[in-house]
Amino acid sequence: MGKVYVFDHPLIQHKTAMIRKTETSVKDFRELVREIAMLMGYEATRNLPLEAVDIETPICKTTVKMLKGEDIAIIPILRAGLGMVDGMLALVPNAKVGHVGLYRDPETHEPVEYYCKLPNDIEKRQVFVVDPMLATGGSAAAAIDFIKEKGAKNITFMCLIAAPEGIEVLQQAHPDVDIFIAAKDERLNEHAYIVPGLGDAGDRLYGTK
Repeated sequence: MGKVYVFDHPLIQHKTAMIRKTETSVKDFRELVREIAMLMGYEATRNLPLEAVDIETPICKTTVKMLKGEDIAIIPILRAGLGMVDGMLALVPNAKVGHVGLYRDPETHEPVEYYCKLPNDIEKRQVFVVDPMLATGGSAAAAIDFIKEKGAKNITFMCLIAAPEGIEVLQQAHPDVDIFIAAKDERLNEHAYIVPGLGDAGDRLYGTK
């Protein structure tokens, strides 16, 4: 079973508290999401492979450790996932970015893919799937299904706020995927919103309803 990592870092807790506030503006919300994603990405990339490289400093020749290639892909789930991309790119600017778009069928309530554009070499890359909210887990599980169908094997999921129900669904659907969470909340309400949550992340990122 993949591990579930809930952050306890004071900066992440503070910034996550700020994005929950109703009065936080669109501008501030967007900047905070970017900052939280970057702080989370620092830990989520901890196990990237390194290799020994010979270099020359102004003093002498030496051997140092550098990333073994930068075969990373960041894949936001549209649309809210886009808010986390720039924070990750600040850490790994050479990463490629794919996109997965889903909508929920009004009759079956099942997630349906309407857009999927991934790097051609996705099977070789460490993939970070990003979406601010993990509520029911249905969209995240479906998005990872689609990404695996394209050949991806090494996948990590990152979100800001998660409900226990969504964590369980994602773990059952994809036991090989590690889950990184800024804050684990209490539950889902009858409308499948996370409690206490922060409302609709997409609306708050882009100022739309």
